[in-house]
Amino acid sequence: MVPRTILYTGKGGVGKTSVAAATARRCAADGLRTIVLSTDPAHSLADALRTPIGSAPTEIGPNLVAQQVSAQDELERGWSSVRAWASDLLTERGVDRISAEELTVPPGMDELFSLLQLKRHHESGDFDVVIVDCAPTGETLRLLSFPDVARWWLTKVFPQQSRIMEAARPFARAVLDVSLPGEAVLDEIQGLTRNLIAMNEILRDTDHVSLRLVMTPDRMVIDEARRTFTYLNLYGFLTDAVIVNRVFPEEVGEYFGPWRALQQEQLTAVREAFAPVPVLHAPYFPREVVGDDALDVLADEVFAAHDPAAVLHQTVTQELILDEDGARLRLELPFAQKGDVGLKQVGRELIVRVDGHKRTLMLPPAVADYRPSGATLSDGSLHITFDPPAHDPA
Repeated sequence: MVPRTILYTGKGGVGKTSVAAATARRCAADGLRTIVLSTDPAHSLADALRTPIGSAPTEIGPNLVAQQVSAQDELERGWSSVRAWASDLLTERGVDRISAEELTVPPGMDELFSLLQLKRHHESGDFDVVIVDCAPTGETLRLLSFPDVARWWLTKVFPQQSRIMEAARPFARAVLDVSLPGEAVLDEIQGLTRNLIAMNEILRDTDHVSLRLVMTPDRMVIDEARRTFTYLNLYGFLTDAVIVNRVFPEEVGEYFGPWRALQQEQLTAVREAFAPVPVLHAPYFPREVVGDDALDVLADEVFAAHDPAAVLHQTVTQELILDEDGARLRLELPFAQKGDVGLKQVGRELIVRVDGHKRTLMLPPAVADYRPSGATLSDGSLHITFDPPAHDPA
């Protein structure tokens, strides 16, 4: 049986760990064998659950297992030969041992190895639901893009590695005075590459795997979530829900009344930017959301009308294709009917209006200089064409 896998991400401090923990508790209460794991280097899952959690899966309740993945342990398991070779190479060149050890782990590599735990749990058959509390959005996006790069290395470089290395070793030692990596080092790199590709296949299984964006109703947070949403779509990853946390309730009082009014405006912007993906809400609670009771109340609010383990939205809502003739964007607008289509581009923002429906999305830098040239609506999707930037003849 393929487990249901849900990855939570969002800007730091928006409450994604609490939402992930609340989701896990609700799934376990529904009788599903559930594991919730944190791959965020700044672990706070144990604090949210108010129970000790180790680097190995720890049973913390009926049907519920938790894990705070140790990046150091994962690096030792899958990167030790590479670290040893690179560290020796650097110290031979005069770098002190401590600095050499630090330089052998590229930025983001520790989170990457932590995320590979998802693959192990996915393949184990031990769980019905796997919930991941990811690192903040920027790190998560960068890591999720790694498998595409890894696939290129595996198909283009590794088939030639033995022949290239054997030919280069005498030259490297005699002329450059460096030792090229041995088979153990190359095997680790190739093993990591294959794991990344396998994880990429898991993450793109939209029947079973989705990401959920957690945010607060603040403009800067929403803007980052919109950028994240665009990139997740472009990578082919399904976002099946958006959770807006810490929304002031009606009874907030006069002092916070203006804040609530501003939040309501931002909630309208969220619905416009992420439609048709469901937008779920959680109120600003009067106390910190930690411990079983508080997490269960949070789950009640977020999933009042939804099954937390279900895939809440079925399709990737945007698809961008770039070629020498320009760019084509498919944008899902299932509730729009044929009629006038309005397009307006302001910087990297594309504002789309169809029959009273409005969508605002962030364009990636790759098409920042492109300009929309046409649009057609068919089968619930809007297809927009872009002309490439004009190049001055030189």
